[in-house]
This record gives sequence, structure tokens and C-alpha cells, in this order.
Amino acid sequence: MNKRKIINDPVYGFITIPFELVFDLMEHPIFQRLRRIKQLGLTHYVYPGALHTRFHHALGAMHLMIQAIKVLRDKGVEITEEEAKAVIIAILLHDIGHGPFSHTLEHTIIDIHHEDLSVFFMEKLNESFDGALDLAIKIFKKDYHKKFLYQLVSSQLDMDRMDYLNRDSFFTGVAEGVIGYDRIINMLSVVDNELVVEEKGIYSIEKFLLARRIMYWQVYLHRTVLGAEQMLIRALQRAKWLTQNGEKVFASESLAFFLKKDISKKDLLEEKEEVLKHYAELDDVDIVSGLKSWCNHNDKVLSYLSKGLIKRNLFQVEIKETPIKSDYELHIRHKLRNKLGGDISDEDLEYLVFTGSESNRTYSKGKQEIKVKFKDGRVKRISDFSDFEISPKSITKFYICYPKFLNLMD
Repeated sequence: MNKRKIINDPVYGFITIPFELVFDLMEHPIFQRLRRIKQLGLTHYVYPGALHTRFHHALGAMHLMIQAIKVLRDKGVEITEEEAKAVIIAILLHDIGHGPFSHTLEHTIIDIHHEDLSVFFMEKLNESFDGALDLAIKIFKKDYHKKFLYQLVSSQLDMDRMDYLNRDSFFTGVAEGVIGYDRIINMLSVVDNELVVEEKGIYSIEKFLLARRIMYWQVYLHRTVLGAEQMLIRALQRAKWLTQNGEKVFASESLAFFLKKDISKKDLLEEKEEVLKHYAELDDVDIVSGLKSWCNHNDKVLSYLSKGLIKRNLFQVEIKETPIKSDYELHIRHKLRNKLGGDISDEDLEYLVFTGSESNRTYSKGKQEIKVKFKDGRVKRISDFSDFEISPKSITKFYICYPKFLNLMD
């Protein structure tokens, strides 16, 4: 059987599967699960085309990694066939630990970071493939001596970011997110075991960083997307609370497993096989089928949140540059209580009126800075350039969410 197949990708055109092992990993049920997890969660409520999946993204990141390896080899960087295979597998599997709706439900269904779960799944796959993923896991965990291989997988200029910006821009139609990924990859090099960018690629890097900032505030943290995601988080929290307090809440077997108990990293280590078994079965379908059923639940809060998500009757979201004042939040809660005839507890109000904040940093200074190689061999951090205008400071915006039927002008 020919396992070095060609896949037609809407972003890059034809993608070739480079090794038989990569094909076998892609065919595994744990990886196929990524087909059922949307890359951008509920962003399609604002940008209807944003229905691409983690499966798409994994293939795209793999394709860019193959290109980067070729560029570096052509420049004399030593990358063995074993290392090439391992770093390609590492990027292919880098998101394998994502839960339903990607980042939206992280720490809601299970209180473990998706990257930690990715390692657990890689180790599980490694057992099935007789240790063939040993080096890929070392690279992913930053335990391999060639630092630049890890940087290709995870850094401020990795193949992960390169693909998701390009792909998310394509499927949302937000042109501001388009980046010159091919030029950036062709400008990559290695100096002293670290990934660097050649001097003539500096403006492409600035465009890349600027595009990332725009995509965060225009797409990933768009107020309507934020409102929808907060509704989903609270619907799951409510379903979990009801389940743990003896109420009957419809759920698939695997979703029910996580609704009944709080799973931390410690629990995962103690019940590894059972937790990973249920998590590997969990995807967007479980959540959507739950929401459809919960629309008719006798708990009014769960029913309201679920109906809002299914029918796209989403929270009103106000964004502020400064923290939301507590008296304003109390004012809104008072209005909502009056609107509902006083028939709602303080605990229930927590699900319907709440505040929060979101932060994003365009560029981070420190050990993982992007470095630029000059023609004379010198290497400088990109932030040391006098005309580098991308701010490293974190921008924080504050929000308050509440039901849209609440007219604050009354």
C-alpha cells in the first residue's frame, strides 16, 4: 500500500505525506479525532467560514515544517533523516491534546493544559508504535540537544503560529492576517544551535507579528466570539454542578465521565488509562449534542445558556480599557433580577452576569526572542533594532457579559 499520499489543501495546494510512519499516525483514531474539533471554537458565529479543524491545522503545520527542513538543509544545517522525521511528527502531533472547541473549554472539562495532554497522548502512541516516537517526544519536551528543532515546533516564530495565522486568515476572510510565510521560511537559518532569521527577512517578521496582533483582537478575542465562548464555558460549568449535585443531565458516556468528577493533573497520573480513554473519545459532537438536549432541561439557567448557543442568542458584551466597576456589575444584576421578577438566586446570577479580562502580548522579550543574522555573521535580537516598533507590552481589555434581553436604557 502506498502511504506517501498527496492531500489537496485549500491553503497550500498539494501536501505530500513524507514518511509511512506519518501516514500511520494520521490514520490512528486519536489523531482522526482532530477532524471533529474546530480550530477556532465558536468563531464561526462571527466569521461563518471559520469551520476548519485541528486536523487541517496539523497537516498545514507539518507541510511548513517540511519546507523549513529543506531550506535549512540547503543552507548547510545538519538535520539527519531521523531528526527530520521526528520534528515532523512533533509538529503533526503538537495539538493532539486539544479538547472540544479547542481553547474554549480548556480547564473547564479537565483542569490540565492541552500541551501536557499532548505529551500523554504522544507517549501512548509511542507504546503502540514500539518506541518510534522517542525522538519526537524529546524534541517536543525540549529535551533534545539541537535547540533549533524545538524552536521550529514552539517559539515566537514556529510552524504552528505560521500555519494558524495563514489558515485562520484564509477561512475567516480577514485579510489583515495574511503573512508572507514562504518568504519567512526561506529566510530561516541556524547560528550556534539557535533558529535565526536572515537580515533581509526582518520586515516580513514585523508584518508577521503585526498580523498576529490584529488577528487576536479582530478574530480570536472579538467581543461576540468572547460572549459565545463564555456562554459555552458556563453551560458546561452549570451542567457539571447539576450532575455533581445529583441532577440528571444528558451527556455522552465520555462527557458524563468529566461532568461527574473534577480531573486534575494528579488525577490523570493516578487514573491515566481511564482518563485518556474518555478524553480521546471527546469532541465537539459531544458538546453540541449535550447543548441540544439541555435546551429542554428543567434547570432554567442551563436551559437559557444552551438555547442561546444553539439559536445564537448570545450574551451582550461590553469591552472597557479599565476594570469593570463593581457597582456597575451590581447595577446590571439588580436590573436582571427585576426583569425576572426576583425569581433568581445570587448563585444563579453568577452564570448570567459576570466580568473578566483578556490579555495579549504582540511580542515577548526574553530568552525566546527572535534573532536576526547579519551578512557579516553578527546576531542581534530583533527588539534591539532602533526601528523595531512592535511593542512588547501586554495589552489587557476588560469585559462584562449579560443577557441581551436586558435593556440598560430602561
